[in-house]
Amino acid sequence: MKILVINCGSSSLKYQLMDMENEEVIAKGLAERIGIDGSVLKHQPKGFDKVTVEKPMPTHREALQTVVDALRDKNYGVIKDMGEISAVGHRVVHAGEKFAYSVVLNEDVMNALKECIDIAPLHNPPNIMGIEACKQIMPDVPMVGVFDTAFHQTMPKESYIYAIPYEYYEKYKIRRYGFHGTSHKYVAERAAAMLGKPIENLKIITCHLGNGASITAVKDGKSVDTSMGFTPLEGLAMGTRSGNIDPAIIKYIAEKENISVNKVDEILNKKSGVLGVSGVSNDFRDIEEAADNGNERAKLALDVYVHYVKKYIGAYAAVMNGVDVIVFTAGLGENSANMRSRICKDISFLGVELDEAKNNIRGKEADVSKDGSKVRILLIPTNEELMIARDTAKLVGNSRN
Repeated sequence: MKILVINCGSSSLKYQLMDMENEEVIAKGLAERIGIDGSVLKHQPKGFDKVTVEKPMPTHREALQTVVDALRDKNYGVIKDMGEISAVGHRVVHAGEKFAYSVVLNEDVMNALKECIDIAPLHNPPNIMGIEACKQIMPDVPMVGVFDTAFHQTMPKESYIYAIPYEYYEKYKIRRYGFHGTSHKYVAERAAAMLGKPIENLKIITCHLGNGASITAVKDGKSVDTSMGFTPLEGLAMGTRSGNIDPAIIKYIAEKENISVNKVDEILNKKSGVLGVSGVSNDFRDIEEAADNGNERAKLALDVYVHYVKKYIGAYAAVMNGVDVIVFTAGLGENSANMRSRICKDISFLGVELDEAKNNIRGKEADVSKDGSKVRILLIPTNEELMIARDTAKLVGNSRN
């Protein structure tokens, strides 16, 4: 069974074609600048050099057609015809409260996703465009939606309800939803497999640390709390996002700077986080280099970031009445030994003991905790595409049985 995984942004389309017999990626790529001059497809088929295709892609439909043409190209294609693709799995950012699991996409599901546009105006529209483009080009191929929010639908009510008038939840569904769910689910399951223990018997804290970052408490295989909230702005200080702040700051900045609330929202999403504190970059490599060269604001940005992560780890250990495993994943979590070391320092009271020699690794699955550490510290590269492909294959296989 071959599964095509699609992840659409507003002007991009990322994809992987996977053979589920061995869970091998046989082609992957990225269409960029959709709807903008200079549209380009960068296609990497297994066994071939990377191929660059420059052609106009005014909409996601043309972008997807370019992907399909590349997959079956006579010179560098990996399939003979589209009949080899059994199903398409779509990453969808927001499903609100409607779906706790991945689902086969039908008219009712699509209508539900459109109803979530108000609470995910930046994410759901391009996701929906990608699905509709696929349906136009591959009308007979089953489609599955895999939702970033779904894994967090197991949170108890006290974890997701905000302490604001309850009517706003009833009328507008304002609550904590959480994101990066596919990643948190994947690394939690991998952690249990690496330790050879049932996930139902573990208390896991998963740290998805990248330009966007979130932490999740996973107890007995279920998300019971997570740092991102109604939007991805809440929680940790991130690359350009502020994370948690006093809500009164928004009104205060708007009045002092004589700007709109929308402008403040833009500042909190795009000009804050470690970029805002350091004044250097939202790339941690640049910030670490600046800090090493004596830039005090760069040092402060790193200190702020580490402080936020430690706070959530401690909080989630309290929420779960303990922790067995801490997992680091995503760009920073997977690749920065220094950041992992700084986060794990001075939380030995939890039973966290990092082995600095083992920790000198990047981008590979590894147990980097000391022998005898009460809490295991794992580095696990995330693989959201594989998770999407697995869910898609399972659902399509079940629907055909």
